[in-house]
Amino acid sequence: MNYINSPIEQISFNNQKYFVKRDDLLNKDFSGNKARKFYYFLKNDFPEVKKVISFGSAQSNAMYSLSVLCKIKGWKFDYYVDHIASYLKENPVGNYKFAKEFGMNIIEAEVPKSFKEDELFISEGGAVKEASFGIEILANEIKTWAEENQIKNLKVFLPSGTGTTSLYLQKFLPFEVLTCSCVGDDEYLEKQFLELEKSNFPIILKKEKKYHFGKLYKELYEIHNELLKQTNIEFDLLYDSLGWICLDKYTKNLRNRDFEILYIHQGGLLGNISMKERYSFKFDKKEENRLC
Repeated sequence: MNYINSPIEQISFNNQKYFVKRDDLLNKDFSGNKARKFYYFLKNDFPEVKKVISFGSAQSNAMYSLSVLCKIKGWKFDYYVDHIASYLKENPVGNYKFAKEFGMNIIEAEVPKSFKEDELFISEGGAVKEASFGIEILANEIKTWAEENQIKNLKVFLPSGTGTTSLYLQKFLPFEVLTCSCVGDDEYLEKQFLELEKSNFPIILKKEKKYHFGKLYKELYEIHNELLKQTNIEFDLLYDSLGWICLDKYTKNLRNRDFEILYIHQGGLLGNISMKERYSFKFDKKEENRLC
């Protein structure tokens, strides 16, 4: 399987026209921006590698995608985390549950300082230069689509964690790439850019307020549900909800829009399983109690 060439759909959201690149549909198990970031490791041979080592949160999308990659390649996978909630250990769900089923060995400890010759270390979230390999293919797909549809004025939008995908898309595309910071603040995102490239950064759209990553916000839940209602597409609750809030504000503030917007759907829907439970418990229960 090639895990490339995802479809592009036209949608309408809040009376605005958008195109959506459905990278969430690349493959049932290996999809989204992580499939693009890790495509280099999938397509190339590493005869000396026997184990992959990475780190991050216990519900990371990258963690799950790496577990799939390692299963495909026949590698062992050690994943380091600061902490696993006791509830999650007792009630495995989402990325954590499925990564373990794919053979991940999760370790509550600091990442080792050094690695053996047969161990491949991949930074948190796939923020590595090798990610450019798969993201260039994504950029070429976008360019081909724009040419075939005679779209000359295009802006590409996607929310960012480490910013790796948006950074390399800007490097390989002739179009303006827009993003917003989801994990840290804008300064954090700019520092992440500088780890990989020295110039030609995407444009970071400003947020109206500070959001703490992983914390529940009613407006993120509401726009998630509204997107599903209006477009019949499920988006990720951690990144896409904030991304669409920023993009919706951006388009509403435009006086004259003479360009098309392509939104990159980066997958991550397994993480919605646990997020929906949290959101429903916090907000839906309150609404039920209010109406009683």
